[in-house]
Amino acid sequence: MKKILGFLLVLGAASFVGGCGSQEPASEDAAVPSAEPIRRLDTVLESKSGSELTGIAMFIQDSAGVSLQLNIENSPPGEHAVHIHEIGDCSADDASSAGGHWNPTVEDHGKWGEAPHHLGDVGNITVGEDGMGALSLTTDRWTLGGGADNDIYGKAIIVHADPDDFTSQPTGAAGGRIGCAVIQQP
Repeated sequence: MKKILGFLLVLGAASFVGGCGSQEPASEDAAVPSAEPIRRLDTVLESKSGSELTGIAMFIQDSAGVSLQLNIENSPPGEHAVHIHEIGDCSADDASSAGGHWNPTVEDHGKWGEAPHHLGDVGNITVGEDGMGALSLTTDRWTLGGGADNDIYGKAIIVHADPDDFTSQPTGAAGGRIGCAVIQQP
C-alpha cells in the first residue's frame, strides 16, 4: 500500500508542478512525456457464509500493469486463500454465484508466479489475531477494462475460509467463501 500511496503522491505532485507553469518556454525539441491514463477501482468485500469479514480491494492500472491491494478485517486469524472468480456476482449467501476460479488461459490450479496457475490464483492472505490482514500483488497479466480475455472487470474477488494448498485441483482446497466483492467498471 505504501508503494501505491507513494505513486499517487508522486503523480499528484507532478500534476501540481505541471500546472504551475515555468519561467522559460519549452523548446520545440523538448520531449513532452505522454501521461498514460491510470485506472483505479475500489470495491468493498461483503461478508459471506456467516462470517463477519469486511474489507476493501483496491485495483490500480498504470504502465506497469495492475496492482491489487487487499485489506480485510473481522476475519478469523490464519491464512485464507484469495482468488478471482469468473462471475461478478456476490448475491448468494455463500458466494457460490461467483462461479469457479477465473481461468481464461485454461491452466491447472497452482501458485501465482509458478507454472501452471489460473490468472485468478492470487495467493494466501495472512490474518493476525486482531482479525486484520493485507495482501499486495502487481501483474502485467491483468487489465482493468478493454474487454480482452485478461480483463478483470465483471469478475469477483473471493476470500476463502482456508488457505490455498496450491496443488488440489481445481480449487486448492480453499474451503468456503467468507468474503466477496464484484470487480465492476465504475
